[in-house]
Amino acid sequence: MVLEVYGHGGDIWTASAQYGVEPERFIDFSANINPLGPPPGLLDRLREALPIVTAYPDPGHRALIAKLADKLGREEAGFVVGNGAAENMALALLAAGPKKVGIVEPCFSEYEALSRQFGAEVVSVRGTEERAFRAEPEAVQRLIGACDLVFIGQPNNPNGVQYSREELRSFAEAGERNGSYVIIDEAFIDFIPESGRRSLLDELERYRRLILVRSMTKFYAIPGLRLGYAVAHPQTARAMRDKQVTWSVNALALLAGEICLEAGSAFEEATISLVAEQRERLRQGLEQLGCLTWPGEANFLLVRLPEGKTAAGVQAALGARGILVRSCAMYKGLSDRDIRVAVKDESACLRLLQEMKDVLVLTGGETE
Repeated sequence: MVLEVYGHGGDIWTASAQYGVEPERFIDFSANINPLGPPPGLLDRLREALPIVTAYPDPGHRALIAKLADKLGREEAGFVVGNGAAENMALALLAAGPKKVGIVEPCFSEYEALSRQFGAEVVSVRGTEERAFRAEPEAVQRLIGACDLVFIGQPNNPNGVQYSREELRSFAEAGERNGSYVIIDEAFIDFIPESGRRSLLDELERYRRLILVRSMTKFYAIPGLRLGYAVAHPQTARAMRDKQVTWSVNALALLAGEICLEAGSAFEEATISLVAEQRERLRQGLEQLGCLTWPGEANFLLVRLPEGKTAAGVQAALGARGILVRSCAMYKGLSDRDIRVAVKDESACLRLLQEMKDVLVLTGGETE
């Protein structure tokens, strides 16, 4: 039975019903959330602030936007704060009104789902295994030329790899030439050391049709609050805000965002260091078990299981043991042997590797 009935990982309730394990007892490698948890003091400050739920949240998101603008060195007029990164994608679609949307597969399922919900035709190009599932730059440029709006993951989910900055510029320039919007989804870019991030954030003034979408949910471990933002040319950002439902971002989420941005470099550096160390631990351990991994740079790894094992079978065997992984069998361009695992802390990663060893090597498990 498919675990991802809603198309995403992190569904501990469906997993509980399927595997007979209480939701809170799972070690969830199917959702890519910061293993350190929220910044220190965040939950205490939110508890103290609970009385703010008796008043409406700021519909202009002004305090949070001011902090984002200060942190990223951008003008406030270029920001759109949303109820998760997904709302910002929806606002971009509503503002652009595309008839044809392009996606680069394999990719986050919401690109296609949202586009179809808003009545657009969806076409795609596909990444190649040789390029770690990145598409050829020329193919992406042709896609942009044939569409009104194109989504590109950077780093992409589920493979975790980046395009070069030169490739990103070629995509943005193709959008300007063809009058097409280019949405670059940077939801996981904060997990990459700043020196290694490939982004056009500092070049946005050159591109009126480029929209960068980022998430605060994942890096700051607040998925239950839903918080993300977009950065774009002020004219584009205004068009997105004009389509937003008033008060779509609640007061606690807005406050949490402000608190997260106060966490400073120590929290960011600790997160990046932990993720890099444990990602390498997972990669080495999984490859010793006969798995193939790709060189992801974010807080997750795309993994191909050994011959004779399937994502559905291994997912079920691990689920019964209280471990959740994301099946990638439904991603176009991937195989029924592919899974995605999040990077967690050392003890959780060691537990996953031990359970995987048991499932794949010692007992074989029900993995066919």
